[in-house]
Amino acid sequence: QVQLVESGGSLVQAGGSLRLSCAASGSISSINRMGWYRQAPGKQRELVARITSGGTTNYADSNKGRFTISRDNAKNTVYLQLNSLKPEDTAVYYCNAGVTMTSGRYLEVWGQGTLVTVSS
Repeated sequence: QVQLVESGGSLVQAGGSLRLSCAASGSISSINRMGWYRQAPGKQRELVARITSGGTTNYADSNKGRFTISRDNAKNTVYLQLNSLKPEDTAVYYCNAGVTMTSGRYLEVWGQGTLVTVSS
């Protein structure tokens, strides 16, 4: 089994910053890409940013220049720095990872989500 546990979501004022963390644990052999998605009320889940094990990143156009994704491979942890937050960034943020388990099985894993609320 593999688990992703997110933390860092909170209520923040517009223009503020937050740092989200997501730690993977379990029978992990390797993790290729890790990423963050978000889902606002009444909307579909959308990509925020993702990063490969080699550090290659890509971002949704809506948050380029404001959000930064990074990871610590030794800790199986991915981070998302959120700056210049806007009310429209309000959503549940989900961590996602493509994990190869020690058994050799490949899993697509999701975290439980962490709520970010940006007040105007």
